Amino acid sequence: YIHRDLQAIKNGAKQNGFTYTGNPVLPGFKKIDEPGTIISVILKLEDGQIAFGDCVDVIFTGTAGRDEIFNAEHHIDYVIKEISPKLVGCQLNNFRYLAYEFDNIYDKNKKIHTAIRYGVTQALLHAVSLSLNCTMAEVISSEYKINLANKSIPILASCNRDDFMQIDRMIIKKVDLLPHASFTDVNKHIGLKDVYGTVGELFKMDFDLISDYLGELQKATFPYDLLIESPIIAKNQQEQILGFKKTKELLDKKGFKVSLIADEWCNTFDDIKLFTDERVCDYIQIKVPDLGGINNTIEAILYCKKNRIKVCLGGSANETDQSSRITSHIALACNPDFLLSKPGLGGDEGVMILSNEMSRTLTILNETGQQQ
Repeated sequence: YIHRDLQAIKNGAKQNGFTYTGNPVLPGFKKIDEPGTIISVILKLEDGQIAFGDCVDVIFTGTAGRDEIFNAEHHIDYVIKEISPKLVGCQLNNFRYLAYEFDNIYDKNKKIHTAIRYGVTQALLHAVSLSLNCTMAEVISSEYKINLANKSIPILASCNRDDFMQIDRMIIKKVDLLPHASFTDVNKHIGLKDVYGTVGELFKMDFDLISDYLGELQKATFPYDLLIESPIIAKNQQEQILGFKKTKELLDKKGFKVSLIADEWCNTFDDIKLFTDERVCDYIQIKVPDLGGINNTIEAILYCKKNRIKVCLGGSANETDQSSRITSHIALACNPDFLLSKPGLGGDEGVMILSNEMSRTLTILNETGQQQ
């Protein structure tokens, strides 16, 4: 998909069609809008089978605690010279061990880019499943000692905010949750009088006004449940947690049934544990590329569930078909509350890829008697 410099947009960059004009602000950006790029890690097993995973990051990269924008050209030499030799000769009998090893590679006293760790661990999970002649979901279930799902996980359709025909198609298809759309510009997307930190921006972080506004949205969407992701984006994690806590307390006090989803400043496994322990939200979107190794995603889902915080197993429109398929196997093994459709914002394609991969896998599991 694309990368976007969210800080430049927040600073007032003007939209011109799909793109924004002006100078980028965040490190690594040459323009405010840039095409996303990936590195595909392809592993050839000794019996000739092929496994692969894709190194990719999110659209709003480089902000709210995330690694700098991932540019494949800047990282490909490192992957070939430093990562490839470490992969050669790996024994493909324990994904968890391998994932931990490759998720903890450092370069210049810092963990390597989350996108690289993400792609390499995808490829390793795929490779271990091929080596053991089972599905990726079964590998996770076996190694983490958890029960596989016996039905597909609900999907939240990620839609283009302005494409009403697309949203109509999602309604015709009766998707489980609708819609997931990005609201980044106060003036154009919600007005000065729906959310990506823009509610906080609109009301200048007045949490009483923010809670009242969300209550009005809840009334407008009744009788449907309303889930709001990142109504505020604070300057740092501590302020984000405090803002979520105040907003949630006021919503509860006023009797508004609005569920808050944490996303920004909640990137790593440690971040997710912190937001969970602070009880500041109803759901956490575990944005898979942000966690680096997919072993962290698995651990994060299990931690949230253990502590009774609901989970949206998400990601980014900037992901690929392969990373999305692998996410569906994580979902079948770990049972989050719902999945975010990906890749892209076309709706149809993301829902198709996830739905079909889950359906195929469940059929295989049913035939082999692996469903619990």
